[in-house]
Amino acid sequence: MNRRLFVLAALALGGCATVGSPLAGAAPGPLAELEPLLAARTGPDGLTIRLVSGGCTARPDVAFYVERRAGTVSVAFARKQVDTCKTAPGEAEIAFSWAELGLEPRTPVFVLNPITARP
Repeated sequence: MNRRLFVLAALALGGCATVGSPLAGAAPGPLAELEPLLAARTGPDGLTIRLVSGGCTARPDVAFYVERRAGTVSVAFARKQVDTCKTAPGEAEIAFSWAELGLEPRTPVFVLNPITARP
């Protein structure tokens, strides 16, 4: 499965990934459908992403795709469901374990999502 199929599958599951105005600095081009992240960090237990949330974004709302090609590992994240809540606008941190991603700890990973500042 390639990145384009992942993006199409994620969009089919959840429709648009954001509601309202897009984040400033969202990347144009073939990966524009991926969820803009506010941050991504690795640790001994896995990979954690931070994204904009209206207050209802939870772990089950985010899908990931891992691609191994030519000795490199890439990972992409997309929303399955639109977060339309207005209860507690802010940010959500979602953690993925190395085992869940199917990777060994300390594996170098390229995150394909655009990383942007909060508007």
